[in-house]
Amino acid sequence: MESLTRLDLPIRLEADGVELRTKEVGNMTAVWVRLPKGVDLAPATVGLPDDLCQCPHWGYMLEGKLRMKTKSGSQDYEAGQAFYWAPGHAPEALEDCEYVEFSPTAEFEAVLAHLTRQG
Repeated sequence: MESLTRLDLPIRLEADGVELRTKEVGNMTAVWVRLPKGVDLAPATVGLPDDLCQCPHWGYMLEGKLRMKTKSGSQDYEAGQAFYWAPGHAPEALEDCEYVEFSPTAEFEAVLAHLTRQG
């Protein structure tokens, strides 16, 4: 068993106020995400299948408000809500956001490799 704080996770991506910290735990990756208001990751997901993130995520919104865009529309999530984001999404921060998500490592690493190539 293990418990983690934000600072226990090494930074994997940091740019323009965006911060992703990750740690592999079993076959899942724990990800602590900070997105400043106005960040839209849709342009960074162009080139993935359907131009959207194809990794599923389970997690909890700690702070802020986020819009998750999908091919069939969008849904907003805010602090205090647990979530499941199925494959086929791209986030946009409506407010400064902080959330923790858990994702299958192989799928997460594929998306992260794409995102880091975009920067």
